[in-house]
Amino acid sequence: MSFSTLGLAEPLVRALEAKGYTQPTPIQQQAIPTLLQGRDLLGIAQTGTGKTAAFVLPSLQRLDEAGKRPLPYHCRMLVLTPTRELATQIADNARDYAKFSRFAVATVFGGTSINKNRQDMARGVDLLVATPGRLIDLIEQRYVNLSMLEILVLDEADQMLDLGFIHALRRIVTLLPKQRQSLFFSATMPKTIRTLADQFLTDPATVAIKPAATTAERVDQFVTFVGQKEKQALLTIKLGDPGIERALVFTRTKHGADRVVKLLGGNGIAAHAIHGNKSQPQRERALAAFKSGQVRVLVATDIAARGIDVSGVSHVFNFELPNVPEQYVHRIGRTARAGASGVAISFCADDERPYLRDIERVTRQKVTIEPLPADFVARSHEIQATRKKAIGADPAPREDRERGPRRPRATHKAVPAGGARRPGGGNRHGDARRPEGEQPRRDAHGDRRPNRSGEARAAAHDGQRQPQRPQGGRPAGAQDGQHKPHRGGDNRPQGGQHADGRRNDGQPARDRRRPGANHHRGQRRPQAV
Repeated sequence: MSFSTLGLAEPLVRALEAKGYTQPTPIQQQAIPTLLQGRDLLGIAQTGTGKTAAFVLPSLQRLDEAGKRPLPYHCRMLVLTPTRELATQIADNARDYAKFSRFAVATVFGGTSINKNRQDMARGVDLLVATPGRLIDLIEQRYVNLSMLEILVLDEADQMLDLGFIHALRRIVTLLPKQRQSLFFSATMPKTIRTLADQFLTDPATVAIKPAATTAERVDQFVTFVGQKEKQALLTIKLGDPGIERALVFTRTKHGADRVVKLLGGNGIAAHAIHGNKSQPQRERALAAFKSGQVRVLVATDIAARGIDVSGVSHVFNFELPNVPEQYVHRIGRTARAGASGVAISFCADDERPYLRDIERVTRQKVTIEPLPADFVARSHEIQATRKKAIGADPAPREDRERGPRRPRATHKAVPAGGARRPGGGNRHGDARRPEGEQPRRDAHGDRRPNRSGEARAAAHDGQRQPQRPQGGRPAGAQDGQHKPHRGGDNRPQGGQHADGRRNDGQPARDRRRPGANHHRGQRRPQAV
């Protein structure tokens, strides 16, 4: 069977041939004809099975046959993904498939310039790939309009739920037209995913692809029992093997990933880290260097477990075992792409043995125990001495608290109409400080925390309520003979106030410890579309 026999148009088939694709995968064989008919689809397939082409190719053909043009700030097809890396990967593939067609493809996700997103959306796009957090930011600022959407794709739905995106997804769906085609893809299908699919889809066709061998069966798995403090030396020894072409090293925390990179560098092993605290340019540079072979070691948190599709990853190291056993399967799957085999090596400290038992229960396999090297103690001291000469004493590891399964985060509420927003939206510190999964800042009640101007923050710091300026330009209370506070911080008496600081109405004067803290310039105007 070829792609042309599935009913794809000639420009798409030509683009596939340019990429070297001639034979469709099982999910492509089953999904493409169904999607060309316009039906909703529920797809159950692991990463690496060709899902992206399965939903992008027929969708592009249907958009072309409809013959419409996107309106400014509108998109015709929306693909929602949980991570930035996965969004970039899908968009790059879509551009390749649309090589001989006139389709505009754009991405929006945290860590990038929101003005760039606005410029990309100004003329409208055919296909938009987005993460939920940034998409909601742009919708609130009227830089994205979903009212004319024709096709919705939800990719990696199970990870969406793991990262707490369920409420954001439901909110986005309320903004979509009811007459649309919806596609829903997930690697697993627990009851929660099935319930969500029932809410999103209408009479869907179901395509379930069971791989010839599970990820756990394709990967040679080993575990070494080692103390937490000795893991770094063991990793350095393992990475000294010249047979390792590319290696992914997984840690549980962002701080742990940075620490591993620094200590490896002290022993002459170049490595990059990728996690949620890295800026988007840093993450892109790290991934590009890893793909090109400039560095052969990439240290990552679980944000990379599904968002990285790099051929030639020969080894995966679990520097720390995940506390959610399903994440273990996603991690080791980075080395068994497109039916290839790979090696997964886990380091297990005494307090991680329960995690190992959970993993073996989920995979239904016993992980082969690999002992420490015979001369491990001597080599460990030598490695540490070499590193100490290069970078000094090792930084102390951050104490890792016991963690249970990740619980979904509460959603944020919509900003009221006319409410003040910071230009650029979202977190005033930038998305690099957001938790992994693109979640916006929230207050103690789980609501989205609005951004405030410097004056508003100063007023909050001093315990003052910020006065609201009514229409007409005068502060509240001015009609009663009160005058607006002086901008400066001196003690000159003002109209309506005694020289000793008391007001004429007998109330104490406002606190002037922070000059200008009580002055309000009115709400910030929303930016024009």
